[in-house]
Amino acid sequence: MNDSSDLARRDLAVVWHPCTQMQDHESLPMIPIRRGQGVWLEGVDGRRYLDAISSWWTNLFGHANPRINDALKAQLDRLEHVLLAGFTHEPVVELSEKLVAIAPKGLTRCFYADNGSSAIEVAVKMSFHYWRNSGQPAKRRFVTLGNSYHGETLGALAVGNVDLYKEIYKPLLMDVLTVPSPDCFEREPGESWEAFSRRQFAFMDMTLARHAHEISAVIVEPLVQCAAGMRMYHPIYLKLLREACDRYNVHLIADEIAVGFGRTGTMFACEQAGIRPDFMCLSKGLTGGYLPLSVVLTTGQVYEAFYADYATQRAFLHSHSYTGNPLACTAALASLAIFGTDNVLGNNRALAAHMDKRARELAQHPHVAEVRSTGMICAIEMVKDKAARKPYPWQERRGLRVYRHALEKGALLRPIGNVVYFMPPYVITPAEIDFLVETAASGIELATCD
Repeated sequence: MNDSSDLARRDLAVVWHPCTQMQDHESLPMIPIRRGQGVWLEGVDGRRYLDAISSWWTNLFGHANPRINDALKAQLDRLEHVLLAGFTHEPVVELSEKLVAIAPKGLTRCFYADNGSSAIEVAVKMSFHYWRNSGQPAKRRFVTLGNSYHGETLGALAVGNVDLYKEIYKPLLMDVLTVPSPDCFEREPGESWEAFSRRQFAFMDMTLARHAHEISAVIVEPLVQCAAGMRMYHPIYLKLLREACDRYNVHLIADEIAVGFGRTGTMFACEQAGIRPDFMCLSKGLTGGYLPLSVVLTTGQVYEAFYADYATQRAFLHSHSYTGNPLACTAALASLAIFGTDNVLGNNRALAAHMDKRARELAQHPHVAEVRSTGMICAIEMVKDKAARKPYPWQERRGLRVYRHALEKGALLRPIGNVVYFMPPYVITPAEIDFLVETAASGIELATCD
């Protein structure tokens, strides 16, 4: 027997799922998936679901993309894996060359890891270690934004600020400096995104002025704080931050794990501010959503601080068993090739404009406080009181009601709290966007009717 209910039963006997209260599955059935094609996932029972969130923000060019599939099939017959210590291979070299070519100018070195959280760990450790190698060991603290999220390993949790994930583990975490977010949802009526982002930067500037001597780096998610509910801000904040980091001699870490590779309308979100971070962390869309891989790009200046005779013990001794895996690098190369041959960013601009236009129809709903978009990310904020922007109590789980409704309609929408959002694969069509907006609209109506 291999039907949907049997597979779900077997799963619940042995699998512990991520970011899940497993007791929920006593009333919310697990959905076994047997295949994917384009933006669609197909369940074992034959039902289809439009993947509106790119399977946790990873998938760029659709499930079972034939070009990425073919590249992986060819690589599988050549080399599946080899350690990257003392050895190298064509896919990792070629991928590094291509990343350096498209990244903000000056990011010339690629250090690989397995996933987004691991990339953050690498950047944090590398920044700290740089200052130690440079004779400034007092520079060991990190600055983060309110409502920021950078992953769930201990270092990544420490430099994040979403209490849902962080609060319970605080006794295990290093102390960081937190400044208010430039999140433009908090702006005054009539205040522009740029004006609010400039105003909020004053808090960052004061913190850097006061603590520069002990600060190693500032870490930010450029333009969109995804796990905080797709909260967004103006690129001017990044420009001001780069200038301040230079002024105070502090590193800037750009966590582009979720927003890189075209999600915000440009290949990398930092481009919209015309800046180059000292460390840029990439993962998720790096392999087109196929395999785990992450990379930290950094500068020659950082690299040179570790380059010395072995006896000096200045080397960066950080490693992962699957660092630079050839199959994952091949998937990444195939994904980048699609950017090179197709007008991906241009097509995305048209899709994003359509998604934003249709979603803004929901702004008139009495329980929608805001509809906001940045590139291929669109968010709809449900609230209890629209005039006061008072949120629903989290215990009511209004977003879960939208999720369950969407599944019934054939869409995978997984709200963040009370925020319904779309972050679909780039192969979605305008008609499929219309379907998502209509599904979200009826789900929001159902979720807020009492």
